[in-house]
Amino acid sequence: MSASALELPRRIPWWRSWALAGLAASVALVAGIALWLNPRVSRPSQDDLLAQEVLASHVRSLMANHLTDVSSSDQHTVKPWFNGKLDFSPPVKDLSADGFPLVGGRLDYLENRPVAALVYQRRKHLINLLVWPSGSNSGQKTVMRQGYNLFHWAQAGMTFWAVSDLNYGELQEFAKLVQSHPTPIP
Repeated sequence: MSASALELPRRIPWWRSWALAGLAASVALVAGIALWLNPRVSRPSQDDLLAQEVLASHVRSLMANHLTDVSSSDQHTVKPWFNGKLDFSPPVKDLSADGFPLVGGRLDYLENRPVAALVYQRRKHLINLLVWPSGSNSGQKTVMRQGYNLFHWAQAGMTFWAVSDLNYGELQEFAKLVQSHPTPIP
């Protein structure tokens, strides 16, 4: 055997072992911070969660054959039906002359409170207009999720969400009509 084969392994200088330990601790600290921050950074916003809840409400109404609790195209039948079921009076508008006839209404539950769901139709497409009181007015926001268009706005102390598989342009037209049409006096 040669002398080099019998040599003992060389010892790592003490300062290098501390440097490696410091590097390992730094990597562990950065990994720990990244794991701690990731759920907080990637958590959906309150608006995103609400949009998902609105979409789920719409899809549920179509799946469960529970589109309306009161079926009527007469706003003077639908609006009074909500009396005593909600702590507010939703604005029910007749948009049939504009191509969006009223189908009826139902109670729904969003943001930990009962809300009014007004159902309109455009040809074969159903539109859920979810309404509840809000503290402020806001501009219109649009979202597209899973093939559905959602329009959100607040006006006259009420929050509105319109959701449908109707194309963007026609659902926007519907939202503008709801915003501009005078609210009937019951």
